[in-house]
Amino acid sequence: MDKIYLNGLSFYGYHGAIKEENVLGQRFIVDLELLLDLRKAGESDELTHSIHYGEVYELTKLIVEKERYTLIEAVAERIASKLLTTYPLLQACKVKVVKPDPPIAGHYQSVAVEIYREREIL
Repeated sequence: MDKIYLNGLSFYGYHGAIKEENVLGQRFIVDLELLLDLRKAGESDELTHSIHYGEVYELTKLIVEKERYTLIEAVAERIASKLLTTYPLLQACKVKVVKPDPPIAGHYQSVAVEIYREREIL
C-alpha cells in the first residue's frame, strides 16, 4: 500500500490527566502515516486522486488545539477516526501523538502513543 507521511506536526493543546495540563497547556507533536492507493494520483497528476495534506494538517490542528482529552490515546483515536470518515480514499492510518514535556519526574525524551486503524468494510 502506498503512503503519505506528515511528520512532526507541532501544536499547542490542553490534554492531560493532571489539572495543570488542562490549564497551562503544552506542546504536542503528531506524526501521520496515511495508507491509500496513489497510482491514479501519480498517473493523472490530479489531487482528486489523492488526499490534500494541507487539509489533513488543518483537521489534525483542530482536534489537538480545540478539543480537550484526558489521554493522548483519545487524541490519537479521534484523529484516526476523523481521517477515516473524512477521506474515502484512505484505507488505513497510523497516528502517533507525542508529549515532549509531560509533567513527570525523571529523564526521558518524550512519551507517546501510536495507533493503527483500518477502514471498516461493511
